[in-house]
Amino acid sequence: MNIDTLVNYITLYGYFVIFLFLFFGIVGIPAPEESLLFLIGVLSVHHKLSLGLALLSASLGAFVGMLTAYICGKYVGYPFIKRYGKYVGITTERWEKVSNKYTKNVRKTIVFGFYLPGIRQISPYFSGINKIPFRRFFVLSLLGTLLWTFPFILAGYFAGKVFNINPDYVPYVGIVLLFLFFGYVIIKYIKGKKTKIN
Repeated sequence: MNIDTLVNYITLYGYFVIFLFLFFGIVGIPAPEESLLFLIGVLSVHHKLSLGLALLSASLGAFVGMLTAYICGKYVGYPFIKRYGKYVGITTERWEKVSNKYTKNVRKTIVFGFYLPGIRQISPYFSGINKIPFRRFFVLSLLGTLLWTFPFILAGYFAGKVFNINPDYVPYVGIVLLFLFFGYVIIKYIKGKKTKIN
């Protein structure tokens, strides 16, 4: 889906379509989440959206998606996910990748898994299947939602204020921000390893 189509949907349906895109992106139906979040910020600068309502609808969409996937994982279980997960992008490879990371550190996976496409879709299902207490999941996924949606939207907002950003280039800006984040995480990880060795 290109930016023109996204802008058209947002113009026609407003905040509801933002909610839906973020919801579907979390439960596993492909949606350009990072680009959409950045675009929301850019559109807010041009007064096509209210920044407050955009932040609210995006955060609610992602958070409700997390809770829905958790409930599916808890009450429907792994056999169903294994059989039908491929239809929403949950492959065996992705599942195994999350299983390995998840068991090492549940908190970090729920909170920071949002920044890893594939992980953020499987993480809530995995939490439900592994019977992570609902209250714990609720708090961690809410925190992760806010730490994911707010920075991307605000980055788009402030970048839109400083530069005259053409919406057609928004996907590339979103990708650059994602790579910068990965770079930061890798550098921090390497520094942490060096500190442990010393």
